[in-house]
Amino acid sequence: MDEIQIAKNQIRSDIAKILAELSNKDIAEKTKAIEKKLFEFANFLEARIALLYVNCNNEVATGDILAKSYFFNKVVVLPTFNIETFEMTIMKVEDPEKDLVVGPRGILEPDAIRCKIVPIDRVDIAIIPAIALDEKGGRIGSGEGYYDRLIPNLAITTRKVALALEEQIIQQVPIESHDKHVDIIITDKRIIYKI
Repeated sequence: MDEIQIAKNQIRSDIAKILAELSNKDIAEKTKAIEKKLFEFANFLEARIALLYVNCNNEVATGDILAKSYFFNKVVVLPTFNIETFEMTIMKVEDPEKDLVVGPRGILEPDAIRCKIVPIDRVDIAIIPAIALDEKGGRIGSGEGYYDRLIPNLAITTRKVALALEEQIIQQVPIESHDKHVDIIITDKRIIYKI
């Protein structure tokens, strides 16, 4: 394993420890503050098709965001994951209660039988998961590279937005050539536009 991978794994471990020290109440309050900012965010309000995610460990929880997005008349799309090719397919979710199944990564994803594929270039705003970010839009995800493969396929006009607790913002993310940045980060304290 090379130095950058080791550094990223250390950051993932450090963030996990920092988040584990926060109380459930603190995390809930911070998550609510992020949701409030997102739902007041012009790029989100103007978007028609919103790519969201179902969170894993140490990512901002998205259950309420997913549910509330329908009240904002969004076409909600979520990814399905191919664990052999490390690629994602984007599918429209009309009813999260009926349309989601546990996927190969152990998280909920669209049921391919019930949901229709949406072309990636139709997405207006992409909410990208992250474990750690820097103010330049560098991000560390789960380490499987799904979103690094997805981001270049989004339309140039698609806003790429990451959600993070302020504790997940670090000085600098170690970057490799295949790593892709986000445009905007919404934390519980501020909105950061990529420098």
